[in-house]
Amino acid sequence: MKVGQRMTRNPITITPDMTVPEAQAIMRREKIKRLPVLDDDRRLVGIVTSLDLIHASPSPATSLDIYEMHYLLSKLKVEKVMTKQVITVSEDLPIEEAARIMEDHKISGLPVMRGDILVGIITETDLFKLFIELFGARHKGIRLTLLLPEKKGELAKVSNAITKCGGNIVSFAIFEGEDPTNGYCTVKVTGVEKDVLLEAITPAVEKVVDVRET
Repeated sequence: MKVGQRMTRNPITITPDMTVPEAQAIMRREKIKRLPVLDDDRRLVGIVTSLDLIHASPSPATSLDIYEMHYLLSKLKVEKVMTKQVITVSEDLPIEEAARIMEDHKISGLPVMRGDILVGIITETDLFKLFIELFGARHKGIRLTLLLPEKKGELAKVSNAITKCGGNIVSFAIFEGEDPTNGYCTVKVTGVEKDVLLEAITPAVEKVVDVRET
């Protein structure tokens, strides 16, 4: 899956000369947490987050009165608080690479570019939605967490065991195990009773770590 399949297309944008209160109002109205900043030529020149705007507000410890604070804030432009060195990605980047970039750089969203043109934005919320899909969280079924030896053919054993007992796999995910010799597998299955599934799957794995109906 690529970024272009999960991004928000044609995101709301602002200009560098917009004031901080105006940007805050847009975020509240649209229920978003970040805004790409485009110049008059529609080129990406920055990105501003709700946290940037909060940090731009005067500290409660300031000696300014409320009217002075509001006045100063009303004059403060987005270009003064936005991030100018923006990390971007392309539409054809694998979605997991976008997630890795966000994690590595401790950011929660990435503008998506087609050459010099902004075509979308991918955020942590998009990744959370994908996470829910990957685990089949909206499907009822039996969720198993299994410990498997790190050997060729182990996943095939699990899949065959589920198929033979009449189960249907709706999600399948692999994770690092307790040590380099094994790995965790989380699988959600429908179409079979829990006891029947456990009887079929137990001989095919190193250990059934967890089982629950969801």
